[in-house]
Amino acid sequence: MYILFHKESCPFCVKVRQFASDNGVELVLADSPTGSPSRAILEKLGGKSMVPFLIDTDAGQYMYESGDIIDYLAAGK
Repeated sequence: MYILFHKESCPFCVKVRQFASDNGVELVLADSPTGSPSRAILEKLGGKSMVPFLIDTDAGQYMYESGDIIDYLAAGK
């Protein structure tokens, strides 16, 4: 399962969500505006308070950076 911590207005997050939508990749979305409980969770898991942040629960992978996330999702299709 892929969990994407994101903000609606973040252009890098939009890029990842659009790639997933266009390619049939299912994401569980965790809206993470600044100061939200989910933002605190992503900071604890990844060490930074930035989005997008992807968790692949099946592989135990955690990653930031939209380009890296898209490459990872594309490889897993």
